Amino acid sequence: MDRLNVILLPVRRIYSPWCDNIKAALGDRHELKELDDDLPLAPQFAGMDVVIDQGGSRGTREMMDAATDCRLWQIVGTGFDNFDLSYIKTKGIPTANTPGLFSDVALAETAMMFVIMLSRRYREAVEYFREGQLYGPLGYELENQTLGIVGFGASGQALARRAKPFGMRIMGIDVREIESDVLDDIQPDFMGTPADLDRVVAESDFLSLHLHLNDETRHIIDARQLGRMKPTASIINVARGALVDEAALYDALVAGKIGGAGLDVFAQEPPDSTLPVYQLPNVVATPHIAGVTDGTSRRRAAAAAENTDRIARGQEPLYRIDL
Repeated sequence: MDRLNVILLPVRRIYSPWCDNIKAALGDRHELKELDDDLPLAPQFAGMDVVIDQGGSRGTREMMDAATDCRLWQIVGTGFDNFDLSYIKTKGIPTANTPGLFSDVALAETAMMFVIMLSRRYREAVEYFREGQLYGPLGYELENQTLGIVGFGASGQALARRAKPFGMRIMGIDVREIESDVLDDIQPDFMGTPADLDRVVAESDFLSLHLHLNDETRHIIDARQLGRMKPTASIINVARGALVDEAALYDALVAGKIGGAGLDVFAQEPPDSTLPVYQLPNVVATPHIAGVTDGTSRRRAAAAAENTDRIARGQEPLYRIDL
């Protein structure tokens, strides 16, 4: 196996443990250096075989132009809507991500957390506690509640597996046919295609989104779909903020037209936390932490290291997104 030159593009504000795990996964098999934003790009990218792009948000066209020797651009993250994929394709640089199977547990746990918090009216309960009141507010149990999962990939399936023991009814939607062994294992009550979105939205008590963001999925939940939801139903988003028409969602929440929301992602990040919608007792919001776990970091780092080793052995990288 060849020893490669690797350059890491870190996101400084979330440096540890993400970059530390990448370093540990690569070990001493390759020569690793970090990008220095204060130095010219061309000399730093010269001779670099692999670029490891933390989150896929650091790479610029100037970097891609400078990476003339690059044999793999490895994004450490699932989504690539903030990455200039069309441009890197013109450069002929193989590009891979670390798909949902490396963050499915973390996203599913966060979505399930939102389900439980909303069903037990957590924010209202906190106010009761602060005021010294007991026995309220009145929550509701999850048994026989319907959980609609839009996007039945790795994280959607992981959520279904966590929701089933609570006695929830599972309705799933995906653009592809789900493997029979997965369906036999999870046994969803309904499995449909995007053509069934109206039905799933209307029947769900909780609607959880697990999709990539692209031209087809942007605002897949718009004012029309929000209008189809039960007035007691809640929406959960741990995927990408722009899957939902946020203006329509906020209007629906403020007007009390839907039951609540658990939001970890936003169209504009960070969002304006002072907006009235975030002060509502039926809205639980977290700062894009669904995938921010130690396990996700280690698994993604291992995937990036495996792809680096594959390039060093003359093999094709896994999880390419440029084909």
